[in-house]
Amino acid sequence: MYPAELVKPMREDLTAVGFKELHNVEEVDTAMKEEGTTLVVVNSVCGCAAANARPGARLSLQNVKSPDNLVTVFAGVDREATDHARGYMIPFPPSSPSIALFKDGELVHMLERHHIEGRPAEMIAENLVDAYNEFC
Repeated sequence: MYPAELVKPMREDLTAVGFKELHNVEEVDTAMKEEGTTLVVVNSVCGCAAANARPGARLSLQNVKSPDNLVTVFAGVDREATDHARGYMIPFPPSSPSIALFKDGELVHMLERHHIEGRPAEMIAENLVDAYNEFC
């Protein structure tokens, strides 16, 4: 577990633009039952979350089409919620950070850590925008 004061600004990177934090299994299940499209960001303290994943997710929301629901879990902090959210992402192995797009509860697009690490936020955003344009 990371100290709350350490992860607070990392959480706010996403909540400031409308992401809802999911802290437990019940909240994850409720979010995954929402109709429409749901973007799930598995947040992390790592550098590629700070430099690539969070900025890419934020930038992607400037598109005309965007997900109906924005949610996030924090790896290493909200362990049960994160593990449960990752269960919805099977067959992809757990990775942090990662970004998944669901449509009516079905996984339709996935960015794993190896798609995020070392890629600029603009490239992450472009990838997500392509998915939004197809599924949202």
